Amino acid sequence: MSERVTYKRLLRQFAALGPYLREDLCEEGRYRFDSLSVCVSAKPAPDKREFWGWWLVLEQDDHHFRYHYELGFYNAEGEWINKAIPKKHQAEVDRTLNRFYKLISDKLAALECQLAPADQVTNELTVTAA
Repeated sequence: MSERVTYKRLLRQFAALGPYLREDLCEEGRYRFDSLSVCVSAKPAPDKREFWGWWLVLEQDDHHFRYHYELGFYNAEGEWINKAIPKKHQAEVDRTLNRFYKLISDKLAALECQLAPADQVTNELTVTAA
């Protein structure tokens, strides 16, 4: 097993995956990602738009990472609210989450790290790289 992957290196690697990393909400051993998957309305100013999407927390213990995530609503104040996704938007939110999961699992595998769901992730909520 290679030496521990450093925090700064992980931030660089995660930032390279696309617009998912929320670096200002990260700390060593804990990384935060999200996706504004579906815009509710394009009418408000860009900084006041609301979205349906997901957020994911990745916790590190050496070369082992555990994730848990939530689906919900990103409001005009810039806060995530755990809220049921409308049926017409569910497929797109699922697609973006599964795409991200494939990216993060491939990245961690390349770094010789393991990824697994956290204990609080139920079987119904486990994402796949399908």
